[in-house]
Parts: sequence; structure tokens; C-alpha cells
Amino acid sequence: MSTAHGARARARIEVTAAIKEEARRQLAAEGAAKLSLRAVARELGMASSALYRYFPSRDDLLTALIIDAYDSVGGAAEAADTAAADAGPVQRWTTVCEAVREWALAHPHEYALIYGSPVPGYTAPDTTIPAAARVGLVLIGIVRDARLGPGVALPALPAELHPEAERMAADFAPDLPPAVAPALVAAWAQLFGLIGFELFGQFHRVVEDRAAFFRHAAGQLALGVGLR
Repeated sequence: MSTAHGARARARIEVTAAIKEEARRQLAAEGAAKLSLRAVARELGMASSALYRYFPSRDDLLTALIIDAYDSVGGAAEAADTAAADAGPVQRWTTVCEAVREWALAHPHEYALIYGSPVPGYTAPDTTIPAAARVGLVLIGIVRDARLGPGVALPALPAELHPEAERMAADFAPDLPPAVAPALVAAWAQLFGLIGFELFGQFHRVVEDRAAFFRHAAGQLALGVGLR
């Protein structure tokens, strides 16, 4: 790689990072629905035409921010799981859930972008799926390891849900018993519901010691997916 080419590549990385940082600032101030490439360019002292060479549309910029946010919370979950590798399954699960909550409290606007209200006129492309799956894959991995170790207590499953459970398991956990799949999906939804309620003020005057409440609730979710 030539010196000039390397300098251009570094400059592009720096400008891309600056664009995304300003966009995150606008998300915090105005919300995702009002994100504007022209406003970002103006704050950075760039011509709009120059910014379009980095992100051709608002949706391209939103997609980049969404992938970054999913990767950030996914990385937090993975790091927490690695740190708790020697703990029992319920402790591993709870530690990961707490790491996700801590990330959300530290990044409320990014959390709202990926788990809050949909952005009007925007549809996330399939390129967001691998990043979006990272937290779920960590939780699935904990259940998988538990099944190979101390075992998993299979959740009760009504007969009418058997076909859907088999489809779910085939899609994202083919090496786990189908009965576990609906419980995992429910726990995943409840995890982000708990965090969203706290983050968006729904626990006001209802839950005071929110850290202790969340830890207990996360433990109950672990039991719900069959962890011992």
C-alpha cells in the first residue's frame, strides 16, 4: 500500500467516525426520526455532497449506527460471558443480562435506536442481522453449555406450540431440544422489556432498587429456559 493510499484510507476512517459521532449527538438531541444528513454536514463544516460520498442516504447512516449499537451491546454481552466462564449457568446468564442492562443505561439513545420505536420510513436491511443476533447467541450458548454439563430442565410446551417450537429450534438452535426455543425467545423479549421499562421511566414509583430487582428477574428468566 502506498503512503498516499494509506493516508487516504486513514482520513476516510477518521471522517466516517466523525460523521457517526455527530449523528449520535443528533440522535440524543432530536431522536432518530429527525436525523438529517444536511444537518450532520453543516455541524461538521462539510458540503452535503461530500458527506454523501460516505453515506449516500440517511438510511445508510442509520444502518451504520444501528450495526454499531448492536455490535457494542453484543460485545458487552460476550465480554461478560467470558468473564463468568467458570460460574454456574444461572450466574453466567445473570451476569450477561446485567452487562446488557449496564450498557443500555450508559447508552440510552443507542438503546432506543435499536430497541425503541421504529424509525418512520426506515426498514433495517438484512446486513443488521448478524450484529443484532449477538446477545441472543450468547444466551443460547449458555443454555447449550448447560445441557452438555449440569443439564437443562425442559420447559413445559403445549401440544399446539410443538410445530412452532420445532421451526424456531431449526432456525437458531438446532442442537437444542425444541421445547427450549420458545422459552429462549420469551426470555430474550422479557430481558429487553425489563430494560426498556427501566430506561423509559415505566418503573417510576414502582421499582426503587432497580439493580436488585433486575438481578432477581434475570435469574427467574434463567430458570424459565431450564437452567439449573
